[in-house]
Amino acid sequence: MTVREKLERREQAQLSPLAAHAVDTRGREREITPCPMRTCYQRDRDRIIHSKAFRRLSNKTQVFISPEGDHYRARLTHTLEVAQIARTIARALDLNEDLTEAIALGHDLGHTPFGHAGESALNEVCEEGFRHNEQSLRVVERIEGDGTGLNLTWEVRDGIVCHTGSRRAATREGRIIHYADRIAYINHDIDDACRAGLIRQSDLPAALLERLGTSHGTRIDTMVIDMIAYGEETGEIGMHDDVHEAMLALRRFNFEHIYRGTAAQTEERRAMDMLKAMYAYFYERPEKLPDDYRKLMDRDSKARVVCDYIACMTDRYSIAKYKQLFIPKSWNRLED
Repeated sequence: MTVREKLERREQAQLSPLAAHAVDTRGREREITPCPMRTCYQRDRDRIIHSKAFRRLSNKTQVFISPEGDHYRARLTHTLEVAQIARTIARALDLNEDLTEAIALGHDLGHTPFGHAGESALNEVCEEGFRHNEQSLRVVERIEGDGTGLNLTWEVRDGIVCHTGSRRAATREGRIIHYADRIAYINHDIDDACRAGLIRQSDLPAALLERLGTSHGTRIDTMVIDMIAYGEETGEIGMHDDVHEAMLALRRFNFEHIYRGTAAQTEERRAMDMLKAMYAYFYERPEKLPDDYRKLMDRDSKARVVCDYIACMTDRYSIAKYKQLFIPKSWNRLED
């Protein structure tokens, strides 16, 4: 018996009947020889971690564009916090931690530079629209692997595309990510905003603090514990109404006091204009795209592939590329 088979037997014996067991996967788009050491979901997790898209997350904005300081979240740190929260919930409910972790690590691979400002910019200019969850799925299905994708299991891909929006993931593990993502960003965005001096802890609504907790860690604990209790009571993934309503109210507070109109977001419009200008440039000159992106146009539209290229950029690379395309060089540099 291989190590993988032992792990699969352990899942069958220890996990809830409601869990997504590795042996019951719907499989991959392309069949591959099973790994002797890892279940299919463990293998997917490793493929995501070793992908180029995952590495780029360390240089992509979460909320604050180019913050001055070492302790603000980037897209990668957000992703790791989501994975930690989601695994805690999955473990407590005897669901599949490996599947949960793989979905969490892959859920934001399609995010643009400059966070949701970049997403809004591409959605405005691309005739086919742009949504980061759909782009995350596209990354693992089409862009990574020199255009062949990562060939992940159906359950991981379903969880990635359903982590936001109205579609509900088919597995309970995938549904956990929908909540874990919100738990993470609502609370760590408050933490970052307090660090930046945009808000103070005392600005948070007193009624929400009373229900959820007065500290970053306490609020996360409250939401996670409630999700576990809800799952044990109902067999479903969710929150009790009072905690869920308080979480959504805190999210609305963030939109009103952090995400919109703050001094830290004054660069958003510049970032959006920059990405729109690059989209127009490459849409008019697709021959200027790198070779690996031009190859994608064999099956995909020009608009979609230009979005692929820009969405895959990090913040730093997009600024450098914009300068290369649009900022005049000095005569001394031209002579070089």
